[in-house]
Amino acid sequence: MSGAADGPREAGAGRAGHEAFVAALPPATRAALTAKADGPAARRLALHGGAVAAMGLAIAAGVPGWPLLLLPQGVMLVFLFTAMHECIHRTAFASARANDLAARAIGFLLLLPPEWFRLFHFAHHRHTQDPARDPELATPKPGTWPGFLWHLSGLPLWASLVRTLARNAAGRNADAFVPAAARRAVAREARVMLALYAAAAALSAAAGTAAALWAWVLPALVGQPFLRLYLLAEHGRCPQVADMFENSRTTFTARAVRWLAWNMPYHAEHHAMPAVPFHRLPALHALARGELRTTERGYLRFAARYAADLGGGGG
Repeated sequence: MSGAADGPREAGAGRAGHEAFVAALPPATRAALTAKADGPAARRLALHGGAVAAMGLAIAAGVPGWPLLLLPQGVMLVFLFTAMHECIHRTAFASARANDLAARAIGFLLLLPPEWFRLFHFAHHRHTQDPARDPELATPKPGTWPGFLWHLSGLPLWASLVRTLARNAAGRNADAFVPAAARRAVAREARVMLALYAAAAALSAAAGTAAALWAWVLPALVGQPFLRLYLLAEHGRCPQVADMFENSRTTFTARAVRWLAWNMPYHAEHHAMPAVPFHRLPALHALARGELRTTERGYLRFAARYAADLGGGGG
């Protein structure tokens, strides 16, 4: 894992940096890399979402051995976040409407309001690893064992999402990355989501079933730690510099993990060229691999190295 000490907001010395790399790409190559298509995302979402739906139905039906499905269902469910991420960028599908519809559906499943998250995430891209302006750094990465375990539990995330929905629905959003002109839409989005959750709860109560609890809520809780660890590798302990090849980590991992995460393990490449759709990131990686400064060989190796540097205090 490359050096992780904090540093000035400048590109690494002696390196071309991501901006120079992108500028040096021939126009035809840039056009090919950023070309959108509906087919790859439609197929991937059908398989990924279909697996979540099939396991959810099996759990709800109480098939023999259904408790064994809770963990794989949870992992597949929470990793729909990576599909939503692509849709937020409007790079998953060529159709903007398809991107927005998929983002709303997944956002509902994950308690994550998509328009609010789009603004949050774009601020993260504009100010990656800038301590003063990157909203991801508003919550510091864990530096102690208690903090690390608390982070991995996912409980702080769920609590934060509930607070965000409640605050947005009340029209009290004050996030710096949400412009005043967008606050009405953010409030409306939160109110619609809360109304849908209330309707789902009412329908479950009227039907006298806890199927949603077992097939949706509980799996999301048990799957979230895997997503927390995965996301921590994207920027955890990365240098606070402006070069995206240095401030973002690409993790070399198994093909199955890349499939599950919609190729986002190629994370430095994604930050260097966010307009490149997920299905073209392997091609971008082939071009950029020699420029990468912060990489890791596998998520277990990242976790072991991260954990080795943890302190024992609170926080």
